[in-house]
Amino acid sequence: MDRLRRVEVLRGALDGVADAMLLTKLVNVRWLTGFTGSAGMLLVGPRRLLLVTDGRYREQAEEQLGDVGVDAEIEITSSPAELLRSASSGWGTVALEADDVTWSMERQAATEWFPAAELVPTSGLVEELRAVKDGAELDRIAAAAAIADDALAGVASQLGNRPSEAEVATELEAAMRRAGAEGPAFETIVAAGPHSAQPHHHPGSRRIERGDLVVIDMGAMVDGYRSDMTRTFCIGEPSAEQRRLLDVVEAAHDAGVAAARPGARTADVDAAARSVVRAAGWAEHFVHPTGHGLGLEIHEPLRLSATSDATLAAGHAVTVEPGVYLPGLGGARLEDTLEITPGGNRALTRSSTVPIVG
Repeated sequence: MDRLRRVEVLRGALDGVADAMLLTKLVNVRWLTGFTGSAGMLLVGPRRLLLVTDGRYREQAEEQLGDVGVDAEIEITSSPAELLRSASSGWGTVALEADDVTWSMERQAATEWFPAAELVPTSGLVEELRAVKDGAELDRIAAAAAIADDALAGVASQLGNRPSEAEVATELEAAMRRAGAEGPAFETIVAAGPHSAQPHHHPGSRRIERGDLVVIDMGAMVDGYRSDMTRTFCIGEPSAEQRRLLDVVEAAHDAGVAAARPGARTADVDAAARSVVRAAGWAEHFVHPTGHGLGLEIHEPLRLSATSDATLAAGHAVTVEPGVYLPGLGGARLEDTLEITPGGNRALTRSSTVPIVG
C-alpha cells in the first residue's frame, strides 16, 4: 500500500480548506501511516508529517512507519501542547476531524495546541479518500472473506446437532483465528428460531432446534481489513411460509447485486432490493439499509440506503444485505461483500447460499 501517495492526496484535499490538519481518528492515522497503536495524533502540514504518541509505542511506531516507508517525525510525549504549538508556527488555519473531536479536545486545540491559528472543522474528509480501495486493500478484504467462508463451511454442518447460538458463534470465531484472521470483524451474530427476527441478536444459550431459521452474520479481519457475510439456514425442510421468506430475500439480494455497478446511485441499489420485498408485502419488515461500505471499519460512510446520494465507483467495497424479519415466524438475511469493478461487481464472499441443513 502506497502510504506516501495517500499523504499527498490528503494534502491536495486540504488545498483551499486549511494549511494543515490534525488527525485524531486512529483508523485514519493507520490508513495514512500504518501505525496501529491505541493512542496517537498525526499532524499533516504542507511539508511536515508528525506522529505524536506516548512511550508505550516508541518502538512500535518506528517499526510500523519504517516498514511501510513513511518518513515522518515521531515524537513521544503525554503533553503535546508545546510540541504542537511549535510545529504549527506560521500556519493560519488547522483542520480538525469534527466527528471525532470531543468538546474538551477542541478547547485544548483552540487554547493550547494551536492558539495562533483558526480551527476549521471537517467531516468525512479522510473517509472519502478511503472509500475507493487500492488493490492491496481489496486483496486483504478478499483474504478476510475467504477465511470467513472456510469457517462457515466447517461449522454449518453442525447446526443440526442442537448446539447453542453462543457455541456456534464461539466456534466460528475460533475457526477464523485458526485460519489466520486477527479476529472477527465484529461480534458474530447467531440468531435461531424466534431470535432470527431480531437483526442484531446477541448469541445466547438457546439451542438450535429442528424447524428453526438460523441467521449467521460474520466476518474476519486480516491486517485490519474486514469482511462481512450473512447466511440464513433452515434446520430441516422449511415450511411453505419459511420457503417463501427465503426465496423473497434471495431475490431481493440478487436484485441489489445486479444493480451494484459503477455509476449507480446507492439509493437505486437500495430501491432495487427493497422493491422485491415491497412486492411481497413485507416492506415494513425490511428495517435497515440494503448495505454499507467496509474496509478498516466494518461500517464505513458509504451507505446503500434510500436517503443516500452517493454514487458507486470501481474500487468501492460494499455489502448488499437485504433482510426480512417477521415476529413469530423468524427472519432471513442474505449478505455478500462486493468489490465494485469497472464492468460491474465481484463477490468477495463466496459461501453457498443453499439454506437447508438436514
